[in-house]
Amino acid sequence: MKQYHIIVSGRVQGVGFRYFTQSKAVEHQISGWVRNKMDGTVEIVAEGEEQNLQNFLASIQKGSPFSKVENIQLTEHDEVEGFQKFDIRY
Repeated sequence: MKQYHIIVSGRVQGVGFRYFTQSKAVEHQISGWVRNKMDGTVEIVAEGEEQNLQNFLASIQKGSPFSKVENIQLTEHDEVEGFQKFDIRY
């Protein structure tokens, strides 16, 4: 298990990106959370097996139909918090 801390920038707020992220997390067996930040970016904390995280990240890089992902900042952690599901935080 690993944890990714991800900051996504571009056109990612007001376009359903958090819901898209949650659906991709469920699809790839990822737990954690996603939230909008005041600076217009989206913050994601994702936990799961390495291959699942890589597949999830690839989905996020492509983005949802109405989003435009311009940049992803990724920090990888070996320690996990043990989230049980993937939440949208407000």
